[in-house]
Amino acid sequence: MAKRDYYEVLGVNRDADEEAIKKAYRKLAMKHHPDRNPDDKSAEEKFKEAKEAYEVLSDQGKRGAYDRYGHAGVDPSAGAGFGAGGFSNFADAFGDIFGDIFGQARGSRSSVYRGADLRYNLEITLEQAAHGTETKIRIPTHEACDNCGGSGAKPGTKPTTCATCGGHGQVRLQQGFFSIQQTCPKCHGTGKVIADPCGACGGAGRVKKQKTLSVKIPAGVDDGDRIRLSSEGEPGVNGGPSGDLYVQLQIKPHPVFERDHDDLHCEMPISFAASALGGEIEIPTLDGAAKIRIPPETQSGKVFRLRGKGIRGVRSHTTGDLHCHVVVETPVNLTERQKELLREFEAISLKDRERHNPRAKSWMDKVKEFFAA
Repeated sequence: MAKRDYYEVLGVNRDADEEAIKKAYRKLAMKHHPDRNPDDKSAEEKFKEAKEAYEVLSDQGKRGAYDRYGHAGVDPSAGAGFGAGGFSNFADAFGDIFGDIFGQARGSRSSVYRGADLRYNLEITLEQAAHGTETKIRIPTHEACDNCGGSGAKPGTKPTTCATCGGHGQVRLQQGFFSIQQTCPKCHGTGKVIADPCGACGGAGRVKKQKTLSVKIPAGVDDGDRIRLSSEGEPGVNGGPSGDLYVQLQIKPHPVFERDHDDLHCEMPISFAASALGGEIEIPTLDGAAKIRIPPETQSGKVFRLRGKGIRGVRSHTTGDLHCHVVVETPVNLTERQKELLREFEAISLKDRERHNPRAKSWMDKVKEFFAA
């Protein structure tokens, strides 16, 4: 049976360029490949015919001979038959398509990676958070091995090209007419194999060390804030950029103050006499001592606010306040004389409870109403 013209087989003009020829062949291969048309002899024959035409027209030398002498100018056995030369299977015909899908072109590799980011937990005091500070930290890191210069090979030797992937760092896996690439299991994507590893780093090319860094903590930071130290994380692989170091701040509990965003809160214990008679007391702040005047008859739980005695946050335009919560303290370890005076005071107060203890009187009235209901 006479062979059809190769240009006719692919459906292209005689002046078609290489890209047009390749595109036409891939279209036919997709349509007639045996894996997609099992038990269809005609589809298999059409695939073989298209493959033979492509293998001739994609080769400049063979195409020139074919254009001058026709089928007699080329050796049919060089291009005929599925599996001979050119693309050996359906996956090869569409290798560049799958390369685009999986992010890598056939035969290429990318083993340059950015280093990992690191986190360091740093505990600071409330005073340091409020006013800012500068401190030094020591962190573990990996640096290029001085013994092998980062190659991972024993001094005097060099890594060799991986025989499994041919130095590409990728191997091809095929199932049916699908083909994908994955990292070479032998060299782990580096394309190199170290036969005699460096004794100092065990072939890793990097060794673990400690480095000291200075961390500037701005005034007003809060618990959970992070400070980024650019390029102070793990070093990159094969020339890739280093990762970043994130310093996570944790504020220690304070013996006096509790923080609520930019405000501070503290409890202020006062004596029974001070709460009844009033007076002036001294309280601490982050900027030194301050005085508060307690008015007579101050009840436990009353809050005094000192404006501007809190913290000015990193992202705030104003300074918070200090809230002092009054706690009337019950005296303990009383002497007999003190007890005697308190009994006398209680006896006098009972004569005019409504005047001296209005809250207690109101509460008792509510209790009576409850039981009478």
